[in-house]
Amino acid sequence: MSRIAQLPNHLINQIAAGEVVERPANALKEILENSLDAGASQVSVEITGGGIKLIRVTDNGSGIHADDLPLALSRHATSKIKNLSDLEHVRSMGFRGEGLASIASVSRLTLTSRTAELPHAHEIRAEDGVLSPIAAASHPIGTTVEVCELFFNTPARRQFLKSENTEYAHCATMLERLALANPQVAFSLKNNGKSVFNYPAQTLAQRVGTIVGEDFQAACLPVDSGENILRVHGFVSKPTFAKGKSDMQFCFVNNRFVRDKVILHAVKQAYRDVLHNQIVPAFVLFLDIPPELVDVNVHPTKTEVRFRDSQAVHQLIFHNLNKVLAETRADVTDSVSNAGDILHERILPNDTFSGSLKSENSNNYSNNQKVAPANYAAFRAPIQRNLSLKESRAAMNTYAELYRQDNELAELEQTRLNVAPENPKNNHVENQEYPLGFALAQLLGIYILSQTSEGLILVDMHAAAERVNYEKMKTQRLSGSLKTQMLLIPMRFQATHEERATLADHADTLHEYGLQLQDLGDGQIAILAIPAMLGQADAVALAQDVLRELACVGSSQIVEKLENQIISTMACHGSVRAGRQLTQPEMNALLRDMENTPRSNQCNHGRPTWVRLALTDLDALFLRGQ
Repeated sequence: MSRIAQLPNHLINQIAAGEVVERPANALKEILENSLDAGASQVSVEITGGGIKLIRVTDNGSGIHADDLPLALSRHATSKIKNLSDLEHVRSMGFRGEGLASIASVSRLTLTSRTAELPHAHEIRAEDGVLSPIAAASHPIGTTVEVCELFFNTPARRQFLKSENTEYAHCATMLERLALANPQVAFSLKNNGKSVFNYPAQTLAQRVGTIVGEDFQAACLPVDSGENILRVHGFVSKPTFAKGKSDMQFCFVNNRFVRDKVILHAVKQAYRDVLHNQIVPAFVLFLDIPPELVDVNVHPTKTEVRFRDSQAVHQLIFHNLNKVLAETRADVTDSVSNAGDILHERILPNDTFSGSLKSENSNNYSNNQKVAPANYAAFRAPIQRNLSLKESRAAMNTYAELYRQDNELAELEQTRLNVAPENPKNNHVENQEYPLGFALAQLLGIYILSQTSEGLILVDMHAAAERVNYEKMKTQRLSGSLKTQMLLIPMRFQATHEERATLADHADTLHEYGLQLQDLGDGQIAILAIPAMLGQADAVALAQDVLRELACVGSSQIVEKLENQIISTMACHGSVRAGRQLTQPEMNALLRDMENTPRSNQCNHGRPTWVRLALTDLDALFLRGQ
């Protein structure tokens, strides 16, 4: 066996570069984070050949003193921490002192900088890790880092890079993430000499609209838990806007972009009642947390973090998003999929509307058009007729009984019906305070047509009734204690060390979920009781899933998820079916329920339960005002 020997510094830097600088985008990230730590308010980026040939970053930050230029390119040299206490409370983006040294060891790097107290700038070059003498240079206050021929001295590493277009795309994505986290900073990007974008200093909402898109900005909901030790704020998409890709998911911890399983799990759980499990929501979320409660020194690229209290973080995000999504009902916010967008796209194609909304609504429209009329043959079209005076009175009595708060309105209408002759115009209450208006008719036994002061509302009656019933049943379940069912013969399963440790740490939590587990001490866990509602479930799989989730994020919604699935099935079977003829009081009762039911803008799978045809859209159909 050979003797132990100290590695040369150049080789050490190249090894470190393999962890820190995987591709040009990582090099760009390290340089940009240094610019932000220097207090720059304007950052310019130039890229050539996907960042392989050239990366040039210029900022107007505080700059680097001439005497510190060699240290800036030396390993483990930094101005951001001095001891372990500083590391535990670090708020800067960079802190290890490895970034520039690693980049300099695998490229031809030029560092030019000037501080406010110096009369001119200074420059230092590094090629293959070898530093040149410091020289005078011309440069305004700030710093420019120029990286040429990345991985020129490690050809095997360069072969792992993708095409120039792919590497450029990664660089642009990296820059946009940092720009999104720092809207107060102006960013510009040039690719192969051509200007790609130039973002001025903006508010967060403006920067979100610029980067994530106007479609998201128009369909997002603000989130803010308020100033506290932990704070989550940002924007989440309405459920009907959600897409099937995760390229519109941005989470930042203390302004650092991360991919954290605790945060992603909390977001997924918040959307579980309003989205299909294969569709992911779009969001831009910022978590502000004291630095001593989060470890950012987990991964060389600093894209992973570890929370000291992951359960507190999970609960904060889940509860705040759940609260916001509960307000997606007609009396608070519009549904994203509005029928008017379909009309403008198909009838007035020259008008400008958001692309994603067009696409989503166009698909909904085309899907409806593809259904053959024969499919509706089983549903006899309702015969529309004017209600008699007696029927009108009976309808109003039923309506008033359902909604006692509207008694005064009902009495006024009864008075009007008593003195007025029978007239088709008196068939419904003309009160425009209700966002979903009042029912006019039923279409093909599937949709409810309702009139408001703004136009026409179309409601999918089955989807709407399913949501209303589902939320009512959930409320009833939560109002009482969770019933458990003792097993006549306890079930056993072979448990891992982690499962047994989780049982010991979270026994009380498991009992709250209706699960009674016992560690038998021989590597097995016995299941003594399960939630009564889940009597037909696989008890072993249920226990293992709950233990796994508790070990992962410190909390579990497995039991609640399974119970909600059962409630959803029950709500579906208990809701009005297509083809059933509803009376006007029944249709109006459903509309009022929708206005007072959380999440009623969408069904359990994220599809809209209602859309609006504005009066202007109807005018466009008939070219009125043209």
